[in-house]
Amino acid sequence: MQVKRCLTVLVLVLFAMGIVAGCGTNNTNQQGTPAPQGTEILVGLNCELSGGVASYGTNAANGAKLAFEEINAKGGVLGKQIKVLERDSQSKTDEAMNVSADLVSKGVVAQIGPLVSGAVAACTPVMNENKVPLIAPAATAPGATVDEKTGQTFPYIFRACFLDSDQGVRMAEFAYDTLGLKTAAIYGSTSDDYAKGLAKYFKEAFEAKGGKIVANEGYVTGDKDFKATLTKIKATQPAFIYVPGYYQEVSILIKQARELGITAPMGGGDGWDSPDMVTVAGAAALNDTYFTNHYSVQDPKPAIANFVKAYETKYSKTPDSFAALGYDSAYLLVEAIKSADSADPVKVAEALAKTKDFPGITGTMTFNEKHNPVKSIVVIEFKDGKLVSH
Repeated sequence: MQVKRCLTVLVLVLFAMGIVAGCGTNNTNQQGTPAPQGTEILVGLNCELSGGVASYGTNAANGAKLAFEEINAKGGVLGKQIKVLERDSQSKTDEAMNVSADLVSKGVVAQIGPLVSGAVAACTPVMNENKVPLIAPAATAPGATVDEKTGQTFPYIFRACFLDSDQGVRMAEFAYDTLGLKTAAIYGSTSDDYAKGLAKYFKEAFEAKGGKIVANEGYVTGDKDFKATLTKIKATQPAFIYVPGYYQEVSILIKQARELGITAPMGGGDGWDSPDMVTVAGAAALNDTYFTNHYSVQDPKPAIANFVKAYETKYSKTPDSFAALGYDSAYLLVEAIKSADSADPVKVAEALAKTKDFPGITGTMTFNEKHNPVKSIVVIEFKDGKLVSH
């Protein structure tokens, strides 16, 4: 489309010129991006508001906007109000990059989003080149914050979530130690690094504990008929089935598994976290299934209960983990602005890197040298359509 071609040209221009608007004045950061002025601080939201993972992006954006509204109602930060520039990346990596270029050109102090790791990777060159921090609410791939070729941490990329390696290991430990299951099958998406990474880490951790993988199968994004492969898996009689992937396929897969008489417990990652799981699979089919997640909506801690109530009041639905991660990302950013005592993106990035013991809804966070938060992982069980934490 012509619009996309124009935006792509814009990205190239931004790279070549380093966002030169205002360059040479005292009102710019080191790459010439206009620094926030006046009574407002600009923050960009680059989220998947439409497309395949719109549920994730919309909920994270809603969580972030709720946080900024709360912050503004209390006087803002540095005596200024937060102004949100919200854009839709359409669940497309190239559009996410284009959106980042647009937001940087507007002079945002930072960007929150996108949600998925591939889209964050597409935005990374734009953000690093222009020295503007990006907080990824839910990009769990290990390479999201680190150049995997050099091992160097990207200076302007941060995340609010745990890593795929962490949650793959956590589910392996839960299946083997908590559920006491010694054999497992893996049936995951082969279409993206997220699911492939989860499968790898689960397999390594499960086998390291003494478990046996009796089947390892795959599907691709968009598949709707899983019965043939499920029949093959059923014949291996696994005590547990690990299904790394996103809710769109997983909900259908689990429903078909139960229809085939597969009663084994099943598990997955945070990509399962969507109300559509119950809507599509049905509450009964989801019994005895588990997934690793960032928080539990049923946690009685006052901060979590207050967040849930505020979100439900504003949006008339229960906040999933992506909403909580968006909310945490907003508060992480504002705490960094306070700590830096500045809305200069370079100083804010430096403050983010020093984050320690930040009390988030999804856990207390301290960033390590790779800009990953050290935090806990919750295992959630579907029980008669309700979410129960372990």
